Amino acid sequence: MPFITFEGIDGSGKSTQVELLRRRMAAEGHEPVVFREPGGTILSERVRAVLLDHTLSVDPMAELLLFSAARCQLSAERIRPLLKAGRVVICDRFYDSTVAYQGGGRGLGEFEWLTDFNRRVTGGLVPDRTYYIRVSPETSQRRRADREVDRLEAGGDAFFSRVQETYERIAREMPERFMVIDGERRPEAIAEEIWDDAEALIQEPG
Repeated sequence: MPFITFEGIDGSGKSTQVELLRRRMAAEGHEPVVFREPGGTILSERVRAVLLDHTLSVDPMAELLLFSAARCQLSAERIRPLLKAGRVVICDRFYDSTVAYQGGGRGLGEFEWLTDFNRRVTGGLVPDRTYYIRVSPETSQRRRADREVDRLEAGGDAFFSRVQETYERIAREMPERFMVIDGERRPEAIAEEIWDDAEALIQEPG
């Protein structure tokens, strides 16, 4: 069964699409397991609380390593065993977020170095499909305007611009895995496009 991840800048609507895909798969009898990053294990949830605390000052490299520690634990403790047991796993963010946010947004490390590092963190675990929900910076800003801002979301327009540029690079360089989705449309239309692809993934042999 496939390992599916969702990516996009804050306000892209990816979390909504994660839930819509989960419901659709459950209705079809597949019972996917969903995780958000960072999180999914006791250790990872504790790391999440630290990372999103806007009262803390976290060095960019420390931030990268904390995200990676949480992801390493999630991959080893939960994702790998579930995939081995034949379950569909859906993750709201995975290591592409680190390449985009810490690599592009914070300016840490070269693209190739981060890509190799992240795969080492997960023991070579690579998603079968990543749905990148693309929205304009204006849409992202509008959707974020009325909600509580965590430490990462407080990065500012220039930060999010760098994050999005990095996501676009990943999409160009990894087209076999990344599926770019127009996030400006109605959620139902987006969900239908994702389901058409996800259904085919589920039906693939092996």
